[in-house]
Amino acid sequence: MAENYDVIVIGSGPGGYIAAIRAAQLGLKTAVVEREHLAGICSNWGCIPTKALLRSAEVLHYAQHPGAYGVKIEGTVTPDLKAIVARSRGIAERMNGGVGFLMKKNKVDVIWGEAKLTKPGEIVVGKSTKPVVQPQAPLPKNTKGEGTYTAKHIIIATGARPRALPGIEPDGKLIWTYFEAMKPEEMPKSLVVMGSGAIGIEFASFYRTMGVDVTVVEVMPTVMPVEDAEISAIAKKQFEKQGMKIHLQAKVTKVEKAANSITAHVEMKDGKVEKITADRMISAVGVQGNIENLGLEALGVKTDRGCIVIDGYGKTNVPGVYAIGDVAGPPMLAHKAEHEAVICVEKIAGLPNVHPMDKLKIPGCTYCHPQVASVGLTEAKAKELGREIRVGRFPFVANGKAIALGEDQGLVKTIFDKKTGELLGAHMVGAEVTELIQGFVVAMNLETTEEDLMHTIFPHPTISETMKESVLDAYGRALNA
Repeated sequence: MAENYDVIVIGSGPGGYIAAIRAAQLGLKTAVVEREHLAGICSNWGCIPTKALLRSAEVLHYAQHPGAYGVKIEGTVTPDLKAIVARSRGIAERMNGGVGFLMKKNKVDVIWGEAKLTKPGEIVVGKSTKPVVQPQAPLPKNTKGEGTYTAKHIIIATGARPRALPGIEPDGKLIWTYFEAMKPEEMPKSLVVMGSGAIGIEFASFYRTMGVDVTVVEVMPTVMPVEDAEISAIAKKQFEKQGMKIHLQAKVTKVEKAANSITAHVEMKDGKVEKITADRMISAVGVQGNIENLGLEALGVKTDRGCIVIDGYGKTNVPGVYAIGDVAGPPMLAHKAEHEAVICVEKIAGLPNVHPMDKLKIPGCTYCHPQVASVGLTEAKAKELGREIRVGRFPFVANGKAIALGEDQGLVKTIFDKKTGELLGAHMVGAEVTELIQGFVVAMNLETTEEDLMHTIFPHPTISETMKESVLDAYGRALNA
């Protein structure tokens, strides 16, 4: 006889494990199905271990330029690739174990295997086709395996995987996805990065700091195309100053493979084809939802362009079936998945005042050097929507803390509705902006106006002062520029 739950979550990434914990907190009998590793791509192969790599690159950068800070280091400073990768993988294992502990703490059953919806309210879990990675922490005693399970509510949180272009498919040796790029056995001397979204530009930044000759190929007119064009232009200038080669409005049309190198045929914006030879290529042309082999077609669950269609609360068109995170569409960000998880579960539990997801208030962060962060409308989008706007800008070069840190290249840009003073968007490039952006996210959620921000006291000396100065600048009141 099938074991019955209130909620079964398929997938234990940032969306899945948060959904399971919140459901358990609300007194719902909960299980999570996982086919490979707890904590999903984010903690094992994405957000967290990449930041570990970038931290190592940052330390290397400072160690190689000590004179800028009045420090002398004798001898040559070189990266230890094996140690860097080992540190990154160790952090991933720690995160994996942490989620195992949280499942145990919250009395969430862990079911190992691959789940398929067979009929409304029922899944069958079969043997995983992926190698199961056990977490460091002890699993709950009630860990389960293959079998049939039922639940009133089934939440699909199966995440996404790298997208591949026909004819330029990653092979794991010469053409990498983020999986291979995260644990290279040896450092390539040259690298082509196809795509300049967050994944592509973060790896480009890491490898360039490691001394690799990096070429970025982007089909759109700007790097990091989802960002405000002015911010992207500043970032591009800094990347090129570091020695990165960037080709915009260009596309890789063909890749020739040799024994230990590739030659990319790159069609430039003028139509001419340039051949670029490098040791390796990273394919970073986006991700696609894991919607296959879940039984969605049989139940009639609606999908669109490789993602499950949901409403603002995670509901699909089939009663009792929900979807959250990357599998439910863009923006494909871990924090979006986590918030979606809480909204979905609280709506299931019948809590009052559950607000639907507002995608305009989801921040985006890219951890390259310099960092880029944003929330809300870009200047171009606000104009496209017909909004009358005020735009404020404040450069890091006029901020005392940024100068003291030796990080004076950056900009904070704010966009306000001219009539109401509503903060429509905020965009940043520079040191630690991924930590600063949340201030503007909170402000937008509280429906803060420019007057509220102007009356807020920012501590001195901090880089955060650029935020207030940008607001002041939008109204012709900047004090330090």
